Amino acid sequence: MPRIAGVDIPKDKPIWVALQYIYGIGKASSQQILADAGVEPTIRAKDLNDEQVGGIQTVITQSYKVEGDLRREVQSDIKRLIEISCTRGLRHRMNLPVHGQRTRTNARTKKGARKTVAGRGQRRGVAKK
Repeated sequence: MPRIAGVDIPKDKPIWVALQYIYGIGKASSQQILADAGVEPTIRAKDLNDEQVGGIQTVITQSYKVEGDLRREVQSDIKRLIEISCTRGLRHRMNLPVHGQRTRTNARTKKGARKTVAGRGQRRGVAKK
């Protein structure tokens, strides 16, 4: 199991897929890394030699911010938004969707389990006062 950028990547997957297990590397950047390193994208991770692993590692460290550094940067960006009390920061603080999604329905992942409120809704056949 090769270790690249501090992450054990799966050995039985093609290397272009296995690189996506590293935080901050997606499909396009994975393929770009392999092109820069001169590695065939369809080769399995277990079939890489040390020279190829080293080439991939150097391309990632020189050109990309991944794993801990990227996580730290994202968290500091969110913290800055919260501190300046902009709309996005307030949405992060209240644990609500940030990018304009509706919350009347859906958004259960962010809002958590439903909370029942007394007096909410109508019973059938009963008119409102």
